[in-house]
Amino acid sequence: MIAVKQAIVVEGRYDKNKLSQIFDALIVPVGGFAIFNDVQTLDFLRRLAVERGIIILTDPDGAGLVIRNFLRSAIQKGQVYHAYIGAHEGREKRKNIPSKEGLLGVEGVTEEEIVHAVLSCGAARELQDVATEPITTGDLYTLGLSGKPNSAALRRQLLCTLGLPLNMSSGALCRWLSGQLTVQQLGEIVRELQM
Repeated sequence: MIAVKQAIVVEGRYDKNKLSQIFDALIVPVGGFAIFNDVQTLDFLRRLAVERGIIILTDPDGAGLVIRNFLRSAIQKGQVYHAYIGAHEGREKRKNIPSKEGLLGVEGVTEEEIVHAVLSCGAARELQDVATEPITTGDLYTLGLSGKPNSAALRRQLLCTLGLPLNMSSGALCRWLSGQLTVQQLGEIVRELQM
């Protein structure tokens, strides 16, 4: 079991069951879209964000993105980290049919991918390990990842290479990259993708 100081926020109970087998941490399921009207759970998450920090780990589909964005905007104080799993086609073993978008959720991906997502989100890193200069949307433009003719395809390649959801916004991508890479390192990856 991997000890994690922060609480890990997931969409549902099956995600919680899977993570409980991997992490020694407080794991809080929000009940999917029920969180929009669940004042008690939202207050609890706000308190956790201030007291110990929270890690948001949702499915890589549209619903997961909506839930993640809602939580990000609802929790203004404290420390909120975003862990992402990649978009993998398939269906969970307990389901007869795939999800609406045909992607595996948190419960369906490997333990290794979940561990990587949680440990690489920046929550457990020491300050000296984090890139000092944040990566901005301007950097994405300069590197050809936005605002240029082939930007969408290049950005999709980058998201696939990094194992991130394909529907990630520019702002979310910048926040994630800033905790992982320097602008120079990102530039090297982009150059390799263009070869």
